[in-house]
Amino acid sequence: MPSLILKKGREKSLLRRHPWIFSGGVQKVEGSPKMGETVDVLGAGGEWLAYAAYSPESQIQGRVWSFERETPIDAGFFRARLKTCLEARQTQGLDIPQGACRLVAAESDGLPGVVVDRYGDWLSGQFMSAGAERHKGDIAAALMELTGCRGFWDRSDSEMRTKEGLMPHAGLLLGDEPPELVEIDEVPGRFLVDIRGGHKTGYYLDQRDNRRAVAAHCKGQDVLNCFSYTGGFGVMALLGGAASCTNIDVSAPALALARRNVELNGLGQENVEYQNADVFEALRVYRDEQRRFGVIVLDPPKFVESRQQLQQACRGYKDINLSAFKILRPGGLLFTYSCSGLMSDDLFQKVVAGAALDSGRDARIVRRFTQAPDHPIALHFPEGSYLKGLLVQVM
Repeated sequence: MPSLILKKGREKSLLRRHPWIFSGGVQKVEGSPKMGETVDVLGAGGEWLAYAAYSPESQIQGRVWSFERETPIDAGFFRARLKTCLEARQTQGLDIPQGACRLVAAESDGLPGVVVDRYGDWLSGQFMSAGAERHKGDIAAALMELTGCRGFWDRSDSEMRTKEGLMPHAGLLLGDEPPELVEIDEVPGRFLVDIRGGHKTGYYLDQRDNRRAVAAHCKGQDVLNCFSYTGGFGVMALLGGAASCTNIDVSAPALALARRNVELNGLGQENVEYQNADVFEALRVYRDEQRRFGVIVLDPPKFVESRQQLQQACRGYKDINLSAFKILRPGGLLFTYSCSGLMSDDLFQKVVAGAALDSGRDARIVRRFTQAPDHPIALHFPEGSYLKGLLVQVM
């Protein structure tokens, strides 16, 4: 088998079970491995460390499949690991057929680059690394068998794949084609999900518990749902008794689906507003109009893809939080989130605190949020923690 031989001292992270091997830590490549092929990973002294998928065009040149030498990386390996993923969700009561659940959370589930979500009878997955792409047939087949789902739709259409030397791709992988929209039950709400063309795999399952938390604080409140996408937070706010809800998103199709989700839940449209606009600009308009809200939700897309963008991202987060603070009523609540993994919890709190200071508002943190439990964080892979949120009350 071809091998990656590490530079002296670069085996330390692997001994701590971290699954990434950066190109700068590789002394040489022995043999001629193909993209995504499994290779032995050896220390500078020749000691065996792991099996990894080879990715010659990525900064992460190897992603570890297994630290057990007796475990061959074949179809049986993937089926066994996927079975473990499913059992973990079932033990927690997360994988119910009529609902939605992240079944595979990439490195945190021991399957680097593999993300698979279940929406009712349909699977939607992303294969974001060279190794994941090479083995996606075995992975899809095993999941179809283990779940009994009707079809598997490949949503590997992210530009992030180009970092692995892979072209973006989407389409049917196995089974039947999914319908245009799939209905899921996210108690107490129901939602329509666009598996084929929606964001990521179709929906943001990582915010499931946080949507319920918002609902618990909205009774009688005027709610502003920013970056609303298909209205998840808005629907839950209305189900929680909100007096009104304004959804803002730059995507007209997303807002159209948000309207359908409101109707699906038997909620009237008379107290719901849909604004197709840039959130940054809309917040400034509300500030100038002196419009006020009791609850504001800020759930922006990922602002930072690299450390070079971190300072710019901080300015973006501060901008929207500053505007939100200025239009909250006294005693109002701000639910503010960041899904940027490079934005640490401490830095995010500092940005929000700076926004409150510049707005002239006193505020306090009432609660902290993270990703839903079907998005686990492996102890040896802290990068798996990416979603952070704060519930802030202005005084």
